[in-house]
Amino acid sequence: GKHRKHPGGRGNAGGNHHHRINFDKYHPGYFGKVGMRHYHLKKNQNFCPTVNLDKLWTLVSEQTRVNYAKNQAGLAPVIDVVRSGYYKVLGKGKLPKQPVIVKAKFFSRKAEEKIKEVGGACVLVA
Repeated sequence: GKHRKHPGGRGNAGGNHHHRINFDKYHPGYFGKVGMRHYHLKKNQNFCPTVNLDKLWTLVSEQTRVNYAKNQAGLAPVIDVVRSGYYKVLGKGKLPKQPVIVKAKFFSRKAEEKIKEVGGACVLVA
């Protein structure tokens, strides 16, 4: 039994003992704890994927947009961003001058203004 293969132990073994010098110098703060532990932490409380206005029309097909642009009845397409996996609509970019009904959980103030500017509506869904 000559134990020649892993003379210092495997991996990070001995970080508090025979490899102490290396750990202290190059990896300060690797060992030890600080602060409290939060039991039952809800990881998804601030989960809120966002989509901007400039990407809004990419959620429906280009054909849909053209069809609704053509019709004279004044119908507006409904874009449900929650179905595409987004919760909040933010106001970056321009919207084409075409009314649209947007369903989302949250809207930023700018986004709401811009959607209403082109004659659309914001529908809040739970």
